[in-house]
Amino acid sequence: MPKKVKECRKVQDLLMQVKDETYRDFQAKLVPNIDKKRILGVRTPEMRKIAKEVFASDDRDAFLKDLPHRYYEENLVHFFIIAMIKDFDECTAAVEAFLPYVDCWPVSDQASPKSFKKNHEKLLPYIQKWIASDHVYTARFGIRMLMNEYLGEDFREEYLKLAASNKGDDYYLKMMVAWYFATALAKQYDASVKYIEEKKLDEWVHKKAIQKAVESYRVSDEHKEYLKSLR
Repeated sequence: MPKKVKECRKVQDLLMQVKDETYRDFQAKLVPNIDKKRILGVRTPEMRKIAKEVFASDDRDAFLKDLPHRYYEENLVHFFIIAMIKDFDECTAAVEAFLPYVDCWPVSDQASPKSFKKNHEKLLPYIQKWIASDHVYTARFGIRMLMNEYLGEDFREEYLKLAASNKGDDYYLKMMVAWYFATALAKQYDASVKYIEEKKLDEWVHKKAIQKAVESYRVSDEHKEYLKSLR
């Protein structure tokens, strides 16, 4: 039996040992586009433990290369492992190899590679490419990385345009754009509110961004009242 198949099964065995059918039913409702048979029902802390074990073992590379995975949780473990890779070039190569196989929003949203934080200049071209992708979850991941990494000291107004540039109709993509702008309204209000005032976003995204901003504890009451008037 090829080694990579053995290692893939090892990860599956680890997941099987901590699966919970009740939790699986809960998870299935959150990701309706994934066949319930592909969901085991493993909680995030358990998956992170497995990811750490695999990351530190000789099994890591075999598991990362064995794509596509069978189970939803294997994909989550995969991204958790990638997030721990310290070398930026190795990490981005692993991200790029995996993104085409990401098939739901939780997998797209769970991992935040640690190596990205100290390599913003090198990361930006990748983010631009990911956001321009026709693959929904690649674009969603790109927008989330732009939100996580570039709304602080490294923020530039041009990044708002980048976040709004993917006009895809998919619900999960539009939701991420709205999430980005709601977060921008909390962290970079003066620049981002222009997109709301001038209605530069799709109507659905516009309204959802305002809704999420109004619900956020990070947006001032004064700003919330003004945003309500722009619905």
